[in-house]
Amino acid sequence: MKIQPNCKTTKESDIEVMKEKLKIIPLGGLNEIGKNMTVIEYGNDIVVIDCGLAFPDDDMLGVDLVIPDTTYLKRNQKKVRGYLITHGHEDHIGAIPYVLREVNAPIYATRLTCGIIQTKLAEHRMPEKVRMNTVKAGDVIKLGCFTIEFIHTNHSIADSVALAIRTPLGTIIHTGDFKVDLTPVSGEMIDLARFGELGREGVLALMSDSTNVERSGYTPSEKVVGQSLENFFKNCDQRIIIATFASNVSRLQQILDIAARFGRKVAVCGRSMEKITQVAQELGYLHDDGKVLIDVSTINRYPQNRLCIVSTGSQGETMSALYRMAYSSHKQVEVVTGDRILIAASAIPGNEKSVSNMVNELYRKGAEVIYDRNAAIHVSGHACQEEQKLMIGLCKPKYFIPVHGEHRMLQKHAALAEEMGVDPRNVIITEIGRPIEIDDRSARLCPMVPAGRVLIDGLGIGDVGAAVLRDRKHLAEDGLLVVVVTIDKESGVVIAGPDIVSRGFIYVREAEDLMEELRVQSQMALDRCLDEGVRDWNGIKSALKSALSNYLFKKTKRSPMILPIIMEV
Repeated sequence: MKIQPNCKTTKESDIEVMKEKLKIIPLGGLNEIGKNMTVIEYGNDIVVIDCGLAFPDDDMLGVDLVIPDTTYLKRNQKKVRGYLITHGHEDHIGAIPYVLREVNAPIYATRLTCGIIQTKLAEHRMPEKVRMNTVKAGDVIKLGCFTIEFIHTNHSIADSVALAIRTPLGTIIHTGDFKVDLTPVSGEMIDLARFGELGREGVLALMSDSTNVERSGYTPSEKVVGQSLENFFKNCDQRIIIATFASNVSRLQQILDIAARFGRKVAVCGRSMEKITQVAQELGYLHDDGKVLIDVSTINRYPQNRLCIVSTGSQGETMSALYRMAYSSHKQVEVVTGDRILIAASAIPGNEKSVSNMVNELYRKGAEVIYDRNAAIHVSGHACQEEQKLMIGLCKPKYFIPVHGEHRMLQKHAALAEEMGVDPRNVIITEIGRPIEIDDRSARLCPMVPAGRVLIDGLGIGDVGAAVLRDRKHLAEDGLLVVVVTIDKESGVVIAGPDIVSRGFIYVREAEDLMEELRVQSQMALDRCLDEGVRDWNGIKSALKSALSNYLFKKTKRSPMILPIIMEV
């Protein structure tokens, strides 16, 4: 697939272009897990690599999702030539429906990735048409002054690619998320030969996935999971429930094949699992040769020992299928004594507690739960140290830029690159919003551009900020006291109240003495305002807050949020 360049082609314009500097601007994915997004800019052209989301931290109360701040892209919207998507995981595509409302540009991705994106866009009912372009490994496209080649890689989702981006200053390779799987369940092993060829031609900069850099050795093949799962099917006379990532089509394919051999039917459960299964079947990435797939609504027609349910919820997400089964709120599946439940995933950092709580609930219901890493029912989709060394050795980059990981991972990856012979002066660790500027002589870090995170809460995009989160945290920790007072507009005399309402602070019926004392303190504060001639609402509210805060801290060592409400008649 070839697309004509948008840049000028005259000799004068070529000279003008060569004066420009190449900028690599991370808008997400550094010093964090998820929210991956990187801008490559040269002159009047910008391409964007990935557009992902992250899940909220524990202190982001009520927040659903976190996406990158794209202020820089909005300011340079006319330069944006397209989005280059490496694969279909949420941390690489999840922000697309939100970002494209602000900066709409063509998307270039492989078939399965396009299918997942289109399903996501349909859910969000995009107001504008999105220009989707399907590519495959080996394709070369031109966007502005960039020439982009898509290179086949292995990951925990099919159709993953790396990117070789040719710029006027040289070639940048972005590995995307990758591993070296010599025996993949479907498709071919990663195209190491092409990385080697590019390395011989000369690579200006390598941007490489750092997620698994703390693990030595090699990441096991996905086929190892299939062998382990088969052992759990053998001699099992109970229902089997497997929780895994919805996007891992290769794992689902292995489960279908194993279930067919053991005479079981398979039902997929969970909204994302059902959607991706449908897309993968339609596009030919998932084959039900044994005719074992059934609708989850029909599971009661089959004996328990002839069923396998593949479910979302491996991370203990509160709305996921397995979580709802654990807490008896799933409409179609009820966990019963003897169920064999396999959690075929490792907990993402931050999710350990929710996974642990869910596992405890499953045990209470009498289920057998297998979630130990030693059971070999999950392998990572990310490269370990030896594979990362191999990538660096093949590409032989002038500059090395670790991406996709927390800061300790980036540092560890940087040390690995130096070990592989990259000049320490050319190993660059940056942060979100800090561009790397490269010219024909050197590379340097530049001043920050607008970047950060945008919080999604329900239908609200970016309307929850630091102040709102502080209030939510305050309410969650200390509760709320509402003081209601009615004042005569002319005289300033209190006509009704003060009435005290407590929410999340104390149980009123068990603290009537304290509530009465709070009313007394409020009345005293109002009397002082009247004596001192304080008539404006802000002054009265401030006096009430101060009086009650001081009194409560002395009496209870607690500081609830205090909300005075003044009414005039």
